[in-house]
Amino acid sequence: MEDKDEKLSAHLEALRAVLIRCFTALGLAFIPLFLIAPYAIDILIKLLIGNHDIALNYFSPMEVFILQIKVALVLDILLCFPYMAHQIWQFVLPALYDNERKFIRSIVLSSASLFILGVLFCLFFILPLIINFGLSFANDNLKAVLGISNIVSLSLWLSIIFGVMFQFPLITYSLIKSKIVSYQSVKDKRPYVFVTILIIAAILTPPDIVSQLMLAVPTYLLFEIGLYFSKNI
Repeated sequence: MEDKDEKLSAHLEALRAVLIRCFTALGLAFIPLFLIAPYAIDILIKLLIGNHDIALNYFSPMEVFILQIKVALVLDILLCFPYMAHQIWQFVLPALYDNERKFIRSIVLSSASLFILGVLFCLFFILPLIINFGLSFANDNLKAVLGISNIVSLSLWLSIIFGVMFQFPLITYSLIKSKIVSYQSVKDKRPYVFVTILIIAAILTPPDIVSQLMLAVPTYLLFEIGLYFSKNI
């Protein structure tokens, strides 16, 4: 009984050390990233607005400052994620078998790659498309007045959502490889999967059909890709 208590205490202490290192890394990186945040916002605005002759507006004295904190936090998490993943990986590694280590290592690398791909896809393709679609309604009687907080917050939120939703092929592959579900059962439930993706997209995106479809369609295509690669497992 004492041995079990000692092992549990040792595991908790190791977990505590991992968490301290992760939060320390986040804290140390936040300050320089907060200083970089205004430049990141400028780059994001140029990327989204493009050649449109439009100035973004802010409507309260603290709005831009709070926005810089949000951007710095997102950059902080993205920058420190590899270090934090490594720390967590080192914590769970001793409890895994060799085949489990290889599988999880491949999953982690694939997940990170798909997340980055989803963020880039959103920033360089989806968001400019949404902005251009919104600006297309402007005319002599209608003028677009865009708030910087809305634009940047939408960009951060959608980028994270696309990064997460791009995990669909990996989730499909992992579930089938782990024998939790069979390939045939997932294949037969395609219509239900598509409806589920539409519902999730409707919940996570702004209340317009364009944003919902722009998230739902690529996500379903990624599901099909994951299903295809799971065919011969």
